Amino acid sequence: MINGKNRALLFGILVALTMLAHAGINVGDLETCALSGDRGAQRTLAESYYVGNGVEKNYAQAARWFLLLAQHGDTRSQTSMGLMYARGWGVAKNYAEARKWWRLAAIKNDPGAQYNLALMASNGWGVEQNDAEALKWYIKAAENGHVLAQNNLGLIYREGWGTPPDQVAAYMWTAIAAEQGDEKAQETRKHFEATLDPRALNTAQQRVHDWLQKHLK
Repeated sequence: MINGKNRALLFGILVALTMLAHAGINVGDLETCALSGDRGAQRTLAESYYVGNGVEKNYAQAARWFLLLAQHGDTRSQTSMGLMYARGWGVAKNYAEARKWWRLAAIKNDPGAQYNLALMASNGWGVEQNDAEALKWYIKAAENGHVLAQNNLGLIYREGWGTPPDQVAAYMWTAIAAEQGDEKAQETRKHFEATLDPRALNTAQQRVHDWLQKHLK
């Protein structure tokens, strides 16, 4: 149900990786600190190995340090480990493990993890395809500001996948994504504005205004 562009993005947003400003890192010193339990050093190693910043890119090493952080409850690293397992980066591809880590992060309101769980359910990746389950996680991710989830949620309400069609809700979520720069949503919003009943459009636009005022002050 999700189009090719979004599938290509698929587990789209890993985390907002911290890019190191300097050209290289002292791996030996960082590993000494990381092995002694320094969470900052562990994160620096994980993210550096993941993007190849200051060290040669190495997914296995990135997974090693993300996993250690994730096991200690770090939400961002749990989302990252979900992606590593879903893609098979540095670890054997395993959707069950991906889902486990994403659920741990999702219940702590990480929108990327929530979005990824929605994608799994909507596309049947490692789980039975379930539009209602996808809708649940899309709503949570959208409410937490995930733009791709907002755009997909607009499509879901427009088409009635896992829920009765609702053109007001469809416009609302499409417009919210559009207001945050999603180009596809901006084009879809134009279509809505040309075809939606004026009274329904006014209601939808008021909901958009209220949501933006509450969440994007």
